[in-house]
Order: sequence, then C-alpha cells, then structure tokens
Amino acid sequence: MKKSIATTLLTVMTLGASFAQKSLNLSTNTNKEIIAALTLEEKARLLVGMGMTIPGMMSAQIQAASLNHKVATASPKPTTANSTAPTNASPQGVGMGNTQDGVAGAAGTTAAFEVLGIPSMVVADGPAGLRISPTRGKETRTYYATAFPIATLLASSWNTDLIQKTGEAMGNEVKEYGIDFILGPAMNIHRNALGGRNFEYYSEDPLLTGKAASAMVKGIQSNGVGTSVKHFAVNNHETNRNTTDAKVSERALREIYLRGFEIAVKESKPWSVMSSYNKINGTYASESGDLLKKILCQDWGYKGFVMTDWFGGTNAVEQMKAGNALLMPGTPNQMKEIIEAVKKGQLEEKDLDENVDKMLNVIKETPAFKAYKASNTPDLKAHAMVARQSATEGMILLKNDKQALPMTKGQTIAAFGNYTYNLISGGTGSGDVNEAYTVSLTEGLVNAGFSLNKTVQKAYDDYLKVEIGKQPKNRPFFLPTPVIPEMPMTKENIAAATTDNIAVVTIGRVSGEFFDRKKDNDYYLTDAEKELIKNVSDAFHAKGKKVVVVLNVGGVIETASWRGMVDAILLTWQPGQEAGNAIADIMSGKDNPSGKLATTFTAKYEDDPTSNGFPGKEYGDVIPLLGGMIKAHAMESNYSEGIYVGYRGFDKQNITPAFEFGYGLSYTDFTYSNLKLSSSNFKDKITVTVTVKNTGKVAGKEVAQLYLTAPNKTMDKPTQELKGFAKTKLLAPNESQTLTFDLDARALCSFDETTETWVAESGTYTVKMATSSRNIKLIADFKLAKTLMVEKVNKALPMK
Repeated sequence: MKKSIATTLLTVMTLGASFAQKSLNLSTNTNKEIIAALTLEEKARLLVGMGMTIPGMMSAQIQAASLNHKVATASPKPTTANSTAPTNASPQGVGMGNTQDGVAGAAGTTAAFEVLGIPSMVVADGPAGLRISPTRGKETRTYYATAFPIATLLASSWNTDLIQKTGEAMGNEVKEYGIDFILGPAMNIHRNALGGRNFEYYSEDPLLTGKAASAMVKGIQSNGVGTSVKHFAVNNHETNRNTTDAKVSERALREIYLRGFEIAVKESKPWSVMSSYNKINGTYASESGDLLKKILCQDWGYKGFVMTDWFGGTNAVEQMKAGNALLMPGTPNQMKEIIEAVKKGQLEEKDLDENVDKMLNVIKETPAFKAYKASNTPDLKAHAMVARQSATEGMILLKNDKQALPMTKGQTIAAFGNYTYNLISGGTGSGDVNEAYTVSLTEGLVNAGFSLNKTVQKAYDDYLKVEIGKQPKNRPFFLPTPVIPEMPMTKENIAAATTDNIAVVTIGRVSGEFFDRKKDNDYYLTDAEKELIKNVSDAFHAKGKKVVVVLNVGGVIETASWRGMVDAILLTWQPGQEAGNAIADIMSGKDNPSGKLATTFTAKYEDDPTSNGFPGKEYGDVIPLLGGMIKAHAMESNYSEGIYVGYRGFDKQNITPAFEFGYGLSYTDFTYSNLKLSSSNFKDKITVTVTVKNTGKVAGKEVAQLYLTAPNKTMDKPTQELKGFAKTKLLAPNESQTLTFDLDARALCSFDETTETWVAESGTYTVKMATSSRNIKLIADFKLAKTLMVEKVNKALPMK
C-alpha cells in the first residue's frame, strides 16, 4: 500500500537511534562500509537536497508544500556565523523545506548525518562571484562578496593565468564565507546573440570555453572548495528552458556543445557537474544515461557527481538511474518516488549506492567534512583589485580612429548616456552578486584625473534619481531591473557641452535568467540611443572634437549602422564592481587594451547562422512551473546549423561580420615572424612556434591565435577552427616573445557519427597564425600520411 508523504518523512526523520548502534564514521570507514550500513530511506535522504525558499516568491510554492508535511521533532541546534554546516546530531532534526542554511542566501544544502560523520554541504550561486545575502538575522554586520567581471569578459582576456587568479580569489570567498560548493562556472556556448545568459558563458568557441572554464575551476578549487560546471548540456537559451527539446546532431554535440565540458572535466576535474533543464534529442538532460553515464563517466572518465539544476527534470527515478546523484534543491515527492520505486522493483538499489558513493567521495574533500572554521573575513579589498585587473584585460577596443583613445591627461569630458552614471557591473538572476559598491564611469574618470561637465552630470543625476525612485521595491532577484528610458538631450544642450575636449556616450544592456533578449531595442539600439549618438557626434565633430562610445553590455549588440558616426568604441562588457576604475584605466592609457572578441559581433541579426527560428517552435498548452509563477510551452529547438556556430558559420556562408571572432585593437602594434613547425609530417604531435614583437611606442600584450584548416575529404569541415592561443607577457617597445603551441592527434580530428570515432583524415593541414579569425599573419603546412582513428566512444544521444 502506498505510503503518504508524511508517513515516508516520518520514517526518514526517526532514524537517529539506529546510527548510534552502527559505530561507523566516514572519516575512518570506507564508502562501501558506510553504504552497507545505510538504509534505503537514508540513501534517498542523502541524494535529495533540503529544499529552499527563493526570496520574492512564496515559500509554499517553491517548497512544494514541504513545510506542511514537516514532522514535529526536536528542534535543530542553532548555527553560528562561523558554521560551515548545520549542527544537528542526526537527521531527525532536519525537515524537508527547512534548508538550515549555514550561510544566509545560499542556494541549498544537503542532509547531514553527523553520527556517521557526514556533514551537510552548503552550495551557493556564483558564476561572477559568490551570491549570498548581505544580511544575517539580527546581525548588524553586512556580508558582501566581490562582483568579478562576467565570464564573457574573462574569456575576452584570452589569459588563462589571469582567469585562474580570479578563480583563486573567488574560491577564497567561497571558503571564508562557509560555503562548500559554488554553482559555476557556467560554460554553455554562445549559440545566438539573444541568449539571455550569454554573459554567464565564455564564448562561441568550445576550445576557448573549455580552457577558460578549466582555469576558473582550478583557481576556485585550489582553495579546497568545489565547483559545479554548468549547464550540462545544450542550454543555449532561456525561453521555455524547462520544456525545450534541443534537436542536435551527434557531431555538433561532440564538437561544439560538449567539447568545452570535456576539456574542463579532463583538465580541471570539477567536483560536480550540473545537468541542464532542457531535453536533448527527446530526453531530459538530468534523466539521460547517455549523457551522464556513457559520455561523462565512461567516455571522459569523470569521477565527481552530477547534481540537477534547481527543480530540473520531471522523474526522480529516471534521474537516479541516469547517474544524476543529487536532486536540488529537493522536494518530499522526490524522496517518496525514489523509495517507493526501489520497493516496487522499478529502481535498483545499486543505482542509489553508486550515486551515494560518488557523493561521499566529494563530501570528504569539503570544508564541512574537514571542520574548517570560516572566518567570514575574506580580503575583499585585495579581491577588488583582482577584479579590476581582470576587467581591464578583457575589455576590447573595437574602433580607434586617429588615436581618439587614450585620452590626454587634463582633458575635460562631456559624459552622456544613463549608464555613464549608473554602470552595470553584471547580469541578473543566479549570475548576480551582492557587492558593496559599483564604481560608475564618471567616478572612475574623476579618480583618473579627468574633469566632467557639471551641467550635463547634474542633469543625468537628477533624472536618474527620479527614475530609479519609480522602480518597484522588493523585486525578486531573478527579475531584471526595468530599463530606464534614455534621458532626452536637446541639440542645444549638447551644443552647450562642446566646450569640453571630448564626448563619451555609454550604451548599456542587462539580461539574465529566465528571459532571452529581444531583437528590437536590445540587440538593436533604441531610437533615443541612436539619436543621442548622432546628435553628440554631429555637435562635437563640428568643433573638430572626438566622440567615444562605451559599450557596457552583457552580449552582442548591433554596431554596423552607427559605428561610422563615432571615433572610438570601447567594449567594456560588464566589468564587475571596479567597473568605472577599470574602464578609466583603459581610456586614460594607464593600461593598454589587450582583449579580443570571444564571440562574433554580427553586422545585422539575420546574419547569425542560428537566427532563423531561434529559440525554437512552441507547441501545446501553457505549462505552469514553480507553483504557477512561471508559464512555459513545450518547445522544439532545431539546431539545423550543426557545427556551423559563430565564426564557423560566418566563414562557411562567407558573411562579413561587424567585428570578427578574435578581433581587438591595441594602442601599440605587433608583428609576427619565424613561424616554425617541429616537423612537416605529423606523427604523435606537432609543435608550433612563432615570435611576436611589439613594434609600437607603448608597452602592450598580444593574443596569438592558431587556427587549423583540415583536409575536406569524406567529412564536411569548417574553413578553419581555433586550435590554440597564447597571450604574451607585457612587451615593451621593440621587445619580442616566442610562443609555443602543441597540436596532438585529437586537435586534428572531427567526429564521425557513422563510426562513433574521432577521426583525423590524411592529407595536408594548414596552420594559420592570426590576430583574429579574419586576420591571418603567417601560414605553414604539414601532412598526415594516413587517416587516424584517434578515439572510439559510445553511441549516445542520437537524434530522434
């Protein structure tokens, strides 16, 4: 007879006495011994999270009525500010829906079985920094975390050492604030410019994505805390993300959408992987044994555990079978389904044992298990400087006619645009951070020694004060702040400001979780923004003065229709809390821009290879999610472009973008010479060297990009693919550096669906050393005498 939820929970929550008799402890006993001693209910309890409450939403809706089914038990002991986990003596003090967060604002916790030495793990959001609540109960102290630059900006630095350094700082905050896992980095591919969470992701290219994510994971985990690389996999848009079925070929999966994860898993060994909400070829990612067992564990040798995205999937039993070890944030129904399925023979208990084993392996590495006493005092001042450095290295100079930048010291500036005064540090939703401050552009410019037009500044300050006051209070964290319309500026007011030396116009964009961007008034500028740029340019150019546009954006916007009006364009992305200072570092010449585009800037939206039909086709009735707070439709998203995403697609269709992948200017010049290959014939690997020299007048860094063109015999191949990159040190004028790249057999391969094999075809391969995908500096060839079958993998995730 079926047990009620309440009866099941009562069984789970009255197990404390049995633990005392077992005399086992995770610190001294093997996983096998611990697992053998656990009851079925105890295993299910460990594999289902403790629930959560989302600020701004009714707790009953989110917790799936878990509070209504709590069993009256002894109250758990209170936690302290320094706790890394709840201090309950046994599971009987833990109720579903009662997260007992060791840290306020954490995203969730796992169950603690302290008699067995199994602590609760605390997990928190954080692709751009740790997202915790700045307040804790009745405490008067405020707990801030550093808002680091968004992932796309970090990737645009092409500097994995710097990304790792950023991760080290972020991981220190994770540990010192009592968190065991940070839910990041996020590393889905920039498939389309309108993807709402593109700012959280690194690049349109899987190699750059994988290398950047690997560096971040290494940095964070060097602190002895865990990461959860996400969203695995093919979560490339937010519209109907819980109900989308991504129809994608095996080859595109392996070469584009899984490749970055493969690199990160093999090179940095993240403690966990987060499965995505969507279906892949008919099966939810969190319920796909093909994805989680065949590919992740068998093909890639992954040893960590998989957790769901929050409330992801629909079938807890299938998730357990597929190897999704932890269901987050956890609901009572999931526990009930798992327990009853085992009792009915619909789920083998050994599947739970395998998942528990993976969980225990990781738990033993956590600060909670090692009883680390969190200080709650990370060095936020030092971390802010790391954020500032990483921000400057990822900013990209898109245009700089007649050396409009850097600005000359002592120049006066007329600063236009709402976002000059109200800069965006990062995106919304899970990627948001509760930082102590964000330095505006005007503050940064003043700090750098420039003076601003006071009349223009006062007009914007007064306008923004009124408009910000109109915005809704107590807004749920996942909803973006309403956009403030660009302040109208008359031609007369603009003309009055032309007494200043230079004009700066800032254009801002913000997006985030749950929603994709729009084409009109988002990808394309609003009429007011276009009018502002035109009027400012006309007025200042009439006086022989220059105009600089700053793009404070989280994703690609259209520039082709207006870039001819201005003298310089600086793409700053969303640079974190030190934004204004970092931008001023570039604009003043204190730092030389060295960022390169990690994603292509299209001339118009329709040029994007994925624009036709993005994000997909809806069908069926409305589906209520999260207690009706969100509504969705079932949707099919057809990845008909295959592997031709980003620059691969532009190359294939011979479309000229506004700014190509890998593009970025500098205040100095570089030359490339002495391209050498270790051999003209490939055996085990080819080593490539090239010399980069600074031939300009100021010190700077350069990103050398290695693209490879492969033989196009039996398989359709991209024109070229990024296979390596390296950033020089800071080169003084006339200084050179020789960079080295290694190409192994896998770098030559494409994925053959007919044989499920990574294949390198025989023939001539062309190495292209470049400053961007469209600016090739040097070329050299080598030959592969015989086709190589480099790696055979499982048949998995076929299109249906």
